[in-house]
Amino acid sequence: MGRRQNDPEATHCSPLVLLLVGLASCALVYAALCVVLKPNEASSFSELESLELVEEGGGVGVEGESGACCRGTENLELWGAAVKWGSEFKFNSSEQCCKACKAMCTGTDGPCLCDSWVFCGNKEACGSKFGECWLKKQKDTLAPERQEVGETVSWTSGLIFGRGEGIVGLETKYGTLHIKLLPDCAPHSVAYILELLALRHCAGCQFYRAERRGSSWDSEGNHIKNAPFGPPFALVQGTLDAQGVIFKKIPTEVCPTIRRGSVAWIGSGPEFFISLANHEEWKKEYTVFASVLPEDMNIAEKIAQLPTTADVWNSINVSVLEKPVPLFLRRMKTSHGDLTVNMKSN
Repeated sequence: MGRRQNDPEATHCSPLVLLLVGLASCALVYAALCVVLKPNEASSFSELESLELVEEGGGVGVEGESGACCRGTENLELWGAAVKWGSEFKFNSSEQCCKACKAMCTGTDGPCLCDSWVFCGNKEACGSKFGECWLKKQKDTLAPERQEVGETVSWTSGLIFGRGEGIVGLETKYGTLHIKLLPDCAPHSVAYILELLALRHCAGCQFYRAERRGSSWDSEGNHIKNAPFGPPFALVQGTLDAQGVIFKKIPTEVCPTIRRGSVAWIGSGPEFFISLANHEEWKKEYTVFASVLPEDMNIAEKIAQLPTTADVWNSINVSVLEKPVPLFLRRMKTSHGDLTVNMKSN
């Protein structure tokens, strides 16, 4: 993605002209962000709309600093064994309830004492239950037990994946990319991934675009001073549009600065990309729902080295894989210690 050059004569313009130029620049930057990750309508692929590295606790710094995300899904009541009874444990907001669950999931050994929370925050609908915060423990965090879901449900629920939890595999012929899901930052996105995981197939899911870091970013994803911002744009792009699944657009969730390893939706999905570099120039335009574990980035780099053909999407030069790479979602068996040890697929 190119950077707009500043006009040296702009300093002589009147304030009104500067304002107009600024507005026009913002519009052009937004348009550029959209087209870099979107093929033209004539493309053989569906029209596309277009994280920081995974932390030990699984959070990204957007709504504050690292680990500050605390979001849930409205009109959803998760079931599970209660570790804190809501009738005796009340808060003023779902965020406070979420943080109470997180506080029970900070250890480095053993599973979290709390991995899900349920909050009643609608005074009229909740009545005497208003403010109740139920902290719960799921039998299977990748297949949480639902009690009720729908517009008539007054509860808001969320998941917390602790150290070594919430890791799924994107399996390809070149290796398996282990990704850490971020339900506290992107609950709707993670719910879709868990839905795909339950299918035990992902027919139609694939990578179809691959672009190297080139000479613009170093091996750690840092941008090299004075180098262009692409092309190539340092990413691998694909779709998670599985056959047999009716896809519903995913709402915009937490959009941090894109970092090396970020897994993010393009627009409302199901098109997504894995970033091979830190893309601060992309601002905060994309919902990040996962991050690739650092030691697996070599697999993404390997895919980026595959043969490609040149194409043009809305005046942007892109590289499309000669042969798309199918991918499959896999449950992972992990230890409760280090995120990266004892990892095996079912």
